[in-house]
Amino acid sequence: MTARHALLFCAMLLAALPLHARTLAFVGATVHTLGPEGSLGDATVLITDGVIEAVGRDLPLPDGAEVIDARGKVITPGLFAATSQLGLVEILLVEETVDDRQNDPRIGAAFDIADVVNPDSSLIPVNRIDGVTRALTMPRSGDGVFAGQAALMHLGGGLEPVTHRRVAMVATYGESGARLAGGSRASALARLAEALEDADDYRAHRGDYLRARRYPYAISRLDLEALQPVLRGEMPLLVHAHRASDILAVLRLARRFELQLVIAGAEEGWQVADRLAEARVAVIVDPLANLPRRFESLHARSDNAGILWRKGVTVAFSVYRTHNLRNLRQAAGNAVAAGLPWEAALEAITLNPARIWGVEESLGSLEPGKAADLVVWDGDPLEMTTTAEQVYVAGRAVPMESRQTLLRDRYWDLDRPLPPAWYRR
Repeated sequence: MTARHALLFCAMLLAALPLHARTLAFVGATVHTLGPEGSLGDATVLITDGVIEAVGRDLPLPDGAEVIDARGKVITPGLFAATSQLGLVEILLVEETVDDRQNDPRIGAAFDIADVVNPDSSLIPVNRIDGVTRALTMPRSGDGVFAGQAALMHLGGGLEPVTHRRVAMVATYGESGARLAGGSRASALARLAEALEDADDYRAHRGDYLRARRYPYAISRLDLEALQPVLRGEMPLLVHAHRASDILAVLRLARRFELQLVIAGAEEGWQVADRLAEARVAVIVDPLANLPRRFESLHARSDNAGILWRKGVTVAFSVYRTHNLRNLRQAAGNAVAAGLPWEAALEAITLNPARIWGVEESLGSLEPGKAADLVVWDGDPLEMTTTAEQVYVAGRAVPMESRQTLLRDRYWDLDRPLPPAWYRR
């Protein structure tokens, strides 16, 4: 046997051997699973190769497991930002760092941001060290009522943060939609309906359109194609609407075209909670938006989320401020103070966003078979004095530092020479 053949044989032999799985065992913590096991004291969480293997009390520890003493700690699923512009914005006043909107009238629904998400955004570690492990990142409307297509991303690092493309179609109604459509809500609603009608006609007469035998459509071919999954009910339509009457108008539009609808904002959602529950439409609210900041939110109130939840509406939280997605848990805590049950508030920043965006089979709770996104806290995560001691994304501990913590450490002691302003990676 030649040396080359011997090397080839060894490589084949190694390939046939079973790989040793890496297992982490968190022991002694209070674990809020948000699954069938509920909340467990003095519990163990077993993770193998980035996936949750088991959660429970008195679990046997596999040989070779890396044991992490979590006694006195609280473990929850990683926080899930239901909406954001994460990876699309950096410095809002520097347009070169802003990719979440565009002003080309030929592109609205077709505006797909998945390929331009910046994995090196400084906002990712800033929010990650406070427990945010997943986020929907989405465009904002620039020149029309359709903003474009959103994507799901993880915050675990690496060059490819996007995990799911074309998760939702984003549109704007209410005051913002009126400004984009000639100055009236009526014109905004007409634009939305016309685009959907044209896309529906295009679906039935695509061949005639391509042979120039169809009347001119109001939107481009790219937008016509992009709206097809929405019309088929495969892609939810996420509409920003706040006033109760605006929400009802969007519900009528969704019923007309048989759309899968999600409402974002919904400060006056409590007034139409029965209608939202009847239509099985989920809402994404900010519990901190409890004042009449605009004419379309005159009836905002602090117990909006609680009323919606009690009526049976699926509720998720967003703070609609990408630079501070970490305020999700403050928002959830405020919702609890206003009457929402504690576990329902935790669901609104973990499991419910996963449900709304169709990834609840793999994310959002601590159950066997799901990705091991979890946070080890030093207390109640909905209390502002609590800190995240360690964050895990798909079973991997992420660095607990950000640009802000590095600046803090650099200038903490001003009685010594400052360290270099750069460092080698």
